[in-house]
Amino acid sequence: MFRKQTLSEMIEELKKDNRVAYWHEIEEQPASIVPFPDKMDERIKAALEKRQITGLYTHQASAFASVMNGENIVAVTPTASGKTFCYNLPVIQRHIHRPTARALYLFPTKALAQDQKSEINEFIDDIDIQINSYTYDGDTPANIRQVVRKAGHIVITNPDMLHSAILPHHTKWISLFENLETVVIDELHTYRGVFGSHVANVIRRLKRICRYYGSQPTFICTSATIANPAELCKELIGENARLIANNGAPKGKKHFILYNPPIVNKQLNIRKPATKVVNELAASFLKERIQTIVFSRSRVSVEVILSHLQELVQGELSRKTIRGYRGGYLPNQRREIERSLRNGETIGVVSTNALELGVDIGQLQVCIMNGYPGSIASSWQQAGRAGRRMDESVVIMVANSSPLDQYLFQHPEFFFDGSPETARINQDNLIILVDHLKCAAYELPFACGEDFGGTQVEEILEYLAEERVLHYQRNKWYWMNDAFPAHNISLRSAAQENVVIIDQSAVEKHRVIGEMDTFSAMTLLHEEAIYLHEGTQFQVEYLDWEEKKAYVRKVDVEYFTDANLAVQLKVLAVDKEKELGSSRLEYGDMMVTAMATIFKKLKLETFENIGSGKIHLPEMELHTNGVALSLGGEEIISLKEDVLEQLLIGLAHVLQHVACVRVMCDKGDLHAVPEVKAVHSEKPTVFLYDRYPGGVGLSDSVYKQFANIVADAVHFVSACPCDNGCPSCTGLAGANSGLSVKTLIVNTLAEVIGR
Repeated sequence: MFRKQTLSEMIEELKKDNRVAYWHEIEEQPASIVPFPDKMDERIKAALEKRQITGLYTHQASAFASVMNGENIVAVTPTASGKTFCYNLPVIQRHIHRPTARALYLFPTKALAQDQKSEINEFIDDIDIQINSYTYDGDTPANIRQVVRKAGHIVITNPDMLHSAILPHHTKWISLFENLETVVIDELHTYRGVFGSHVANVIRRLKRICRYYGSQPTFICTSATIANPAELCKELIGENARLIANNGAPKGKKHFILYNPPIVNKQLNIRKPATKVVNELAASFLKERIQTIVFSRSRVSVEVILSHLQELVQGELSRKTIRGYRGGYLPNQRREIERSLRNGETIGVVSTNALELGVDIGQLQVCIMNGYPGSIASSWQQAGRAGRRMDESVVIMVANSSPLDQYLFQHPEFFFDGSPETARINQDNLIILVDHLKCAAYELPFACGEDFGGTQVEEILEYLAEERVLHYQRNKWYWMNDAFPAHNISLRSAAQENVVIIDQSAVEKHRVIGEMDTFSAMTLLHEEAIYLHEGTQFQVEYLDWEEKKAYVRKVDVEYFTDANLAVQLKVLAVDKEKELGSSRLEYGDMMVTAMATIFKKLKLETFENIGSGKIHLPEMELHTNGVALSLGGEEIISLKEDVLEQLLIGLAHVLQHVACVRVMCDKGDLHAVPEVKAVHSEKPTVFLYDRYPGGVGLSDSVYKQFANIVADAVHFVSACPCDNGCPSCTGLAGANSGLSVKTLIVNTLAEVIGR
């Protein structure tokens, strides 16, 4: 019998590995504890002491004092620092002071809501007072819903349910709205982009209904570390909030390792695939039964890593000890995986960012990231999933060959010393605002001159009256439709509907195994696509696009599929423009037409192309905002078409990656498209656009920061060790013509910013 290695022994082995690009140690930190506040009820103190808690962390005490003074707060501390007490303690104290007081808890996911319900109910039992705490989501049975509405002192829900099931039916929730003293918004940093813009309008509607019933709740927000928590909080709730950032929680020693796979092709600067390296590292920890979480960016990569890992540890561990976890899994399946992680049955989990948030999944010792997660805030959230109980932990980020990853690995100070990113929302995005004005008018008629969260909306209300959506009578606008509008408005997706995935090979015929948004379904659920679910392969046999149903059957093949999207852009209106040397930068409204064209079959082991096929799906249109960089100058005009095409592809590649770092967004949120001759300018053009209807302010931020983005891009491409451009810096394997695409990109960008 071989002796198992300890985590400390494996850390010492890793220190000798020459693929470690950077090793960052975070020393352990003792707790900073203060006595219980005088205003705190003795029963709460007794319940805390029963749990061996003899004082509060400094941030918990500050939060309690501010909320009891009637202030809105935003508490910003790391993962597992006891943020739950920042809201549970003042909410329970307020209930003891006024037994009719109500609280509304908003969590971005059902999993978090379920997790928090268990925690607060255990604490209430320890205090032994009558506080009814209930979750209210899509899984709540009809007979329980009535109980929640009438008797729920603490209603735990998510923004989607507040939007579509609570606010439109506020007359059934009178006791909640008349007595609402506290609104808790957890994981504030997740409310950015299109989701955050929607939720800000849901909060406007909530506050409008509260005013109608005579209540004015205090807001308690909690967040992971971002650059502008107070600003984001103000935009989301429409009021100022006190920032609480004096973290007093203890920290265990953490090793944060940047791990760069070896170069397998020196000329092209291509590295060994990160997925393979992640598999090898994770397998080495799992074989020693060290509980490990692997994060990967996409659903496909999660399933590919999971199936490889299960094969690598075959014979030593059963398949059930390593699980997948991502969006698209059904709720009961996710709850079961969370439970098995907590009780130690599952020792390895491969997840998308679905487990990045604070769901309690027990004691994990190792976190491995397949590539940079896309933002510094997200990276630290994922890193926080390891070492949650003061023990030593290891975080390994494995680089891809992408520009973003290689840029970070060249400049670790940007990651470890730089401030985290700024989260942005645009609550006055016209499409989103109009949607929520319809919902608000359905809930309560709009009085003449009434604003909506500080925004004047009379012109929009007049327009909706002209369109016969509203009816104007006696100085008020009334909803005049039978259906209620919230039902058709999704807070999270550009698409209004999801495609349901149905397994035809199941014993119980037509078993639903998951769902996916329509934009993703174009490339992941087309006919003949290989859909991966919990490490099992399914082939899509038929996609009913009209009914939004994908019928799949279990298969066992040696490949997965990857599809191409053909995108065309049309500039509808230019709002802002500026000359940049002989080039021009424009910002405005755009129409994007996307069509899935062909798919490739890629071998699981080597990622080589072993076949392809056509996709027959209708094109989709997206009206959004974007920027267009139209290139001018003699040097550009004189280029041969194939060289110009390579230049534009390279520019789009590097500008997209660098811009995503600057504006804190996922690569999927800000798309880049090169066109050799754009229709609107008849010039070679690179477009960057928000992948959401109406835009959410990303491309507007790109326009404002464009000089910095270009300067970053020049520096990054210049610093790459390749000769003529490579997949890492330009996205291209050099130039076929013998001309260096790398030099051409650097010269073109330098001319744009006048260097």
